[in-house]
Parts: sequence; C-alpha cells; structure tokens
Amino acid sequence: MERYYQEEIECASPERIKEIQDEKLVKQVRHVWENVAYYRKKMEEKGVTPEDIRSRDDLYKLPFLSKADLREAYPYGLMGAPLKDCVRIQSTSGTTGKRVVAFYTKEDIDLWEECCARAIVAAGGSDEDVCQVSYGYGLFTGGPGLNGGSHKVGCLTIPTSSGNTDRQIMFIMDLKATILCCTPSYAAYLGERMKEMGLGPDDIPLKAGIFGAEAWSEEMRRDIEKTMGIKAYDIYGLTELSGPGVAFECSAQGGMHINEDHFIAEIIDPDTEEVLPAGSQGELVFTSIDKKAFPLLRYRTRDICTLTTEKCSCGRTFVRMAKPKGRSDDMLIIRGVNVFPSQIETVLINHGYAANYQIIVGRVNNTDTLDVHVEMTPEMFADNVGDIELKQKELMDGLKSMLGIKAKVSLVAPKSIERSEGKAVRVIDNRKL
Repeated sequence: MERYYQEEIECASPERIKEIQDEKLVKQVRHVWENVAYYRKKMEEKGVTPEDIRSRDDLYKLPFLSKADLREAYPYGLMGAPLKDCVRIQSTSGTTGKRVVAFYTKEDIDLWEECCARAIVAAGGSDEDVCQVSYGYGLFTGGPGLNGGSHKVGCLTIPTSSGNTDRQIMFIMDLKATILCCTPSYAAYLGERMKEMGLGPDDIPLKAGIFGAEAWSEEMRRDIEKTMGIKAYDIYGLTELSGPGVAFECSAQGGMHINEDHFIAEIIDPDTEEVLPAGSQGELVFTSIDKKAFPLLRYRTRDICTLTTEKCSCGRTFVRMAKPKGRSDDMLIIRGVNVFPSQIETVLINHGYAANYQIIVGRVNNTDTLDVHVEMTPEMFADNVGDIELKQKELMDGLKSMLGIKAKVSLVAPKSIERSEGKAVRVIDNRKL
C-alpha cells in the first residue's frame, strides 16, 4: 500500500493545487518586487509589475533568471530576506563553473526538509527505518537535505557523508541500514565493493536507495538494484531552488513528482524561450513560490526533459517530470550532433560493462574527436588482445548506432578510472570552444 508524508497535499485535486500555486505566486512576485532590486529591474525592463501577475497563467509574462544572472548578482544580489533572518547558505558543487550561493531562512529549511521527507516516504521509508545518508555534507545540499528529511520521517539517521567506502559498508551491515542516499555513481561503486567482499543481494539489509545529483540511465538503475537487491529511486533538485526534493520518484517509477505546492514547472524551447505544451521535450524552468531568502522566479535549469499530467498509479496528483535526458549546457555537440553522456552509459551497460567510463572530447584539424575510456570487468582483463579488440569494436558499433557518429573506444584496466564519492567527472572536453 502506498504511503504518503502529507497525503492531503500530495494527493490534492489539480484544482486545489492550482489555487495554492495562484495564491503563493501572487504573494511571491510582490515579495521579490519589494525585496530583490536585481529582479525588479529585470521586470521593469520587460514592462511587468506585480499587478500583471494574477495567477500562474500569467507566469509567462515574467523575465527568466539564468546561471549568468546568479553569477552577476553574486553573492547577495538575489537575496530576498534581511541577513538577520537568514540562518544558512548552501552552495553548488561547481561542476559547471563559478559556485552559486543560496540563502535560507529557518522556514525555508523547514519546507526543504519536508520535501525530502516526502521523497523518503515515497521510497517506502518510515520511523522504523535506518537511513544512511552518504551524500556529501557541508556546502553541498545532498547531505543536509536528506539528513533533515530523514529526521522528519523519524528514521534512525546515519550521517556518514561520502567517502571511506569500507566504513560505509560496515555501518550498512552492522546497523542494518534499510535506505541508502547517495549519488548513483557512488552507489554503483559501493555495490561493486560489496560484491568484491563476497556480499550478495540477500546479505545486504538495504531495501531502497534514493539516488540523485547527477544524470544516470535506466540501465544503471537496474544494475544497482540487481547488485544490492534494492529498489532504486530517483530524486531531483538544484541548490538554486533549495536542494534535493524538488521532485521525487514514487513506487511506480514513472517519472518524478514535482512538489507543486512549492514549485511551478514549465517547459520552454531553449532557443526561442517560448513555453511549450504539456508532453513536449524542452528545457525545464522552475519558479520557487514560497522560498523567502533566495526566491528565484522562472529559473532556467538547463535540464532537458518532459512533463506529464497523466494519472499516476501511486495516487499522487503532482505533475511528473521525466528523468532529464541531459543538460542543454552539458550536452556535447560533436560534429554537429547532440550527444548526452547518458546515451553512452546506456550502450556500455547494455554490453555488460559497469558505469565506470570517461568521455574525452578533442579537436584535430578542425574536426571533433570523441574517445570513450571504459573499464573492463576483472574477467575480461584476463582475455587476450584479440578478444579485447573485438569487444572494443562491438562497443564502437553500439555507440555509432546510438549516437549516429563514430567514437573511439579504449578498454582500460579495472579500477584505472578514478572513483567518485560525489558527482562523477564523466566528461573531459579539451576543445578550445
């Protein structure tokens, strides 16, 4: 039976959700206009005033915010609350450039932790569970967000943070942890290490994993589930909006439910900035409707995905977002073709490789080159050179058929690609673009 953390909101009628969003949006626009001079200037340039925003149907009138705005307004330019009301900052991991610093009032943290609690309950968590939080703690939002959510649910929380893999496994086994929260690449690494230690799915007490903070494929999900004997749930968030828990997966695993009482989602064409109809693929844009210290309106996430309002078997009525296909700014354009790392990962896992790989992009004589380094399994490592060359060719054919362009594949020794305890560095782009 499906369980909910806040059933009256999570299963509210679409009409009720719209009422909540309309009321909160009108207040939030007024709050931003009065407290964030940077955004008020953008509104004035567009000829928009708070009076023009009467409901979420008027959202399209507001100007967008992008990562560039956050860099320009750094550090305090987008703050919407006095410093004395702010109790914490969190910061991005800086994987795409200069760090973003986000501010929180006590109420903002409370709402964020509530969103994470919904995600934990949707993954089957309750106050009977032992939840191991192996996301990094500190400036990164992963650890603090899930830690707070776990407390709200009433789980026994193990705040291991990332790293020290053998100690992680010791706590999982000794304290009989039932829920693991970390990045998918670290979950895959933990699973690999457990297997080496002779631990099979039946030996591992975990029942569920909540994995996010980086793109991962369905194939990687199944791989982790099989190795650990768990159900793996996706979670989505951005530091700019609060952190993990903006959207979360339920037992149906048919997309992530967006916490619509806190966020309004839109899909736009990344080039024309036009709002696209439901079901279209495009760039995800979020408006935070009740965060006070860092209230972003129409923030362009750069994540490419689709939204669906179709009924979900779990009973939640929140709109769902598909797993992002990639990012419009992470998306590699190689010889004119759009390439997402998740596509490469799918091919590798379908051919029986673990998700330990690195994509190296270069340019020779004005032509883009694409090299993929893939770790062999220990069994393969013993094969002769001829067999390895054959396997490389198989992968190159698989990638050509998935991507439409040729990639050079090098099979490398097991464990030769550096492991990540946080977000994996999958792409090295050596082009001077």
